[in-house]
Amino acid sequence: MEIYIDGAAKGNPGPAGIGVVILQDGSPIKNLHKFIGNTTNNVAEYTALIYALQEAIILKANKVKVYSDSELLCRQMTGAYKVRHINLKPLFEQVKHLANSLSSFEIKHIPRTENQQADKLAKKASEQTKY
Repeated sequence: MEIYIDGAAKGNPGPAGIGVVILQDGSPIKNLHKFIGNTTNNVAEYTALIYALQEAIILKANKVKVYSDSELLCRQMTGAYKVRHINLKPLFEQVKHLANSLSSFEIKHIPRTENQQADKLAKKASEQTKY
């Protein structure tokens, strides 16, 4: 299963949303977008990853490859960067917990131009005013 994720926050912090595009064998099977309240872009990125992994588990995926245009998120998840911000630490731990239930989890940084669909969903969600 391949999943493209993005988080968006207008104002950073500000109204935020997530976008998730799930593909199985190269074919889209589910798109998600959700308003998550007022928060930072980095919290929105982590929240998108949490939703993506939860959906993968619900869909009974074993091997998941996630693509994100957030360099910070990808480098923190691979251990290249430490998670220092207090608001990100519990989200990081939740992602690790979810990822441990999969037989294989990989996250890869991609350019924003390769993540347009998830970006569009996240921006759409950030423009909503309720959950």
